[in-house]
Amino acid sequence: MEEVPIVKAVERIEAALARVEAASREAADLRNRHERLKASVSRSLEDLDRLIADRTE
Repeated sequence: MEEVPIVKAVERIEAALARVEAASREAADLRNRHERLKASVSRSLEDLDRLIADRTE
């Protein structure tokens, strides 16, 4: 009878670990998306700066 609580505890630990691993992957994906977005915005601002500079010359 004592095995049942241990088995349930191990199952809960494994489920928690799976949630942590999933959250970690999601965080990594968000970091990658954020870096790509920052690069895209930076390029867009550089393009705008060039356009403005060309118009004022």
